[in-house]
Amino acid sequence: MNLKLLVVALFSIIPLTFAQADDWLQWRGPNGNGMAEDGQNPPTKLEKPKWSVDLTGRSHGTPIVAKGRVYLAAADEEKQTQSTLCFDRKSGKEIWKTVVHEGSFKQKLNKKGTWASSSPATDGERIFVNFVNNKSAFTTALDLNGKQLWQTKICDYKVHQAYGSSPTIYKNLVIVSADNKLGGAISGLDRKTGDVVWTVKREKEPNYPSPIILKAAGKDQLFMTGTKKVTSIDPATGAINWEIDGATTECVTTTVTDGKRIYSSGGYPKNHVAAIEADGSGKISWETKDRVYVPSMLIKDGFLFAVMDSGVAICWNAETGDEQWKARLGGNFSASPILVGENIYAANESGTVYVFKASTSGLEVISEQKIGDAIFASPVICGGQIFLRVADFTGDKRSERLVCFGE
Repeated sequence: MNLKLLVVALFSIIPLTFAQADDWLQWRGPNGNGMAEDGQNPPTKLEKPKWSVDLTGRSHGTPIVAKGRVYLAAADEEKQTQSTLCFDRKSGKEIWKTVVHEGSFKQKLNKKGTWASSSPATDGERIFVNFVNNKSAFTTALDLNGKQLWQTKICDYKVHQAYGSSPTIYKNLVIVSADNKLGGAISGLDRKTGDVVWTVKREKEPNYPSPIILKAAGKDQLFMTGTKKVTSIDPATGAINWEIDGATTECVTTTVTDGKRIYSSGGYPKNHVAAIEADGSGKISWETKDRVYVPSMLIKDGFLFAVMDSGVAICWNAETGDEQWKARLGGNFSASPILVGENIYAANESGTVYVFKASTSGLEVISEQKIGDAIFASPVICGGQIFLRVADFTGDKRSERLVCFGE
């Protein structure tokens, strides 16, 4: 890596100090950017799983991995329960299951939505998980044995499509969000007690991103897109650093940065991908009309990679916005791609996993394998292993499983 790229990398990474190299502690991974740790060698052909465990209910939440265990959120619509599950990483054996909410599935979801679409997060001592239940959004903390420590209401919540915002860790806080038509909130909660340290009130608009903290323009910034704005917040205090018009009403993707600019995207009511200067100047460096609505983007060595909802992979020059290439993979995508070294792993809604090169010269597919009948949760890759939440159909009957590939 040359000096310029090294400086960019240093400005874009906020490592979790308690993380181990083979862990995946939160949504979008160790550094919140969809990039797995270098030096690992996960399989590119997913032929025989190390283990597979059946899951009850219907959920789209991505798992996390910490200290030899795998955690994920789950919902059972028949029993009306929302739970957090813990599995042994080596064997897939269930260690514990804690029901966090029971009953009160009172609102109607989009057909792609579930009652457990968030990823948990951990600070190494506690598991944090978000759910909407009984017309409110809640964050709950469990200890590593599954005992509930505290539960805090974020705000009232009216479902428009579904809820899928995941918590993120920053110093002594767990930061959560719940944008919705009743007027949302972004809150910094004390990790130990659940007490609200700060809250930023939000517009009465449906919106879906998870809060993300990146080091950009020389300082830690919490970014939220959507509700027609791009917002930068001081993650320690909740003070607004800057806010500009420039996002669509509804966004989903998690923002990424090259240290100088942030890259946002949205899909309703208009499609856009935009590069925004992170210094608060309000300058939009470039913008396209491509639809990258649900799957989050990746940035590597000055280039921006994405898999569009329609199944088209694309690469831009991150500084100029010049399109390097665009090519079809296949199917529709909701899961976000993951970058490992020089390879990108992406799973479509029909259960096919593609592995392709993070190349600036064109689409180079390494493998294409059907793992199940549906995948909406994003892949997790750590310690040379790949974890996937997969759905299968036998006639009209749907079932789910958590699968681990790699030794």
